[in-house]
Amino acid sequence: MTDRELDAAGITDPALRDAYTRCRRLNARHGKTYFLATRLLPVERRPAVHALYGFARWADDIVDSLDATLTTEGRAADLDRLRTRLEHGLQGGDATDPVVLAVADTAERYGIDHRHFADFMISMRSDLEVTDYPTYADLRTYMHGSAAVIGLQMLPVLGTVVPREEAAPHAAALGVAFQLTNFLRDVGEDLDRGRVYLPADLLAAHGVDRELLHWSRRTGRRDPRITEALRAVENLTRGVYREAAPGLAMLDPVSRPAIRTAFVLYGGILEAIAADGYTVVHRRAVVPRRRRAVVALDGLVRVAAARTGSRVTGSRPVALRDPRRPAAGATGHSPEHLHEEVA
Repeated sequence: MTDRELDAAGITDPALRDAYTRCRRLNARHGKTYFLATRLLPVERRPAVHALYGFARWADDIVDSLDATLTTEGRAADLDRLRTRLEHGLQGGDATDPVVLAVADTAERYGIDHRHFADFMISMRSDLEVTDYPTYADLRTYMHGSAAVIGLQMLPVLGTVVPREEAAPHAAALGVAFQLTNFLRDVGEDLDRGRVYLPADLLAAHGVDRELLHWSRRTGRRDPRITEALRAVENLTRGVYREAAPGLAMLDPVSRPAIRTAFVLYGGILEAIAADGYTVVHRRAVVPRRRRAVVALDGLVRVAAARTGSRVTGSRPVALRDPRRPAAGATGHSPEHLHEEVA
């Protein structure tokens, strides 16, 4: 976290500043696509986004660490401790862990519903026990806590120009669309962890089961049935993006470029998967650096336009709760700087 971002957000306490900085580092290390999009947000809103995603990354790391010395029981105990610390912090208790300190402060500043955090922890806990999903409905139940609530947590930070409850279903759908994209991209890596996040009934409709996926992963050989099943998952995911799309126009204009950039970049992952012949069982598809740079620079142009429009109209979004937050400031980017971050 830069001093400028923290100053703009009105975060002055040294412990809090350190906590938010740690969350920013987690995001920079783990999520290049969304970290880049976050850089297009108004400067004072970035710390909150880093806190929310930093906490999610930390919990996810407990579940997905490839450290062979960590047992399921040990991971469960770590998650339970994290849940207890989070509940204590959200209720106003002293938080000794920096990431919990930052996310609790963000929840208080923006009035984020605590149920979203509880639902998130339930889904993280289920990852230690559930390794596949019989139907898409089963998967959606899991994704409510693991993805939809992230969109709902973000909504108060981003701000809306409509009542928040009107934008909420689209924000939730966007979180699900992003996660489905990750599930499709990471099929092979998830198999290595003993998990399949693609609905079993959808796979079975194309003659695919876990055994066939493991065979393909192990041998490096392709099977047309797997290709068709993965194409069906791609089509399913694109449908969720369509559910989410109307929500972009409901956001505060100065937040739209960042979320649109994430929307386009994640959609680009689907394009890369298709262009690579749906070989995600064997390797992860990657959006070309040049494509990411072009999208990022387009986002920068949209940021400038949104700021200009905001100054001209003097309009303010509804559902922005925190009265301590300063007015939206500059993004602090040059095209060259954004290009470096994309690289």
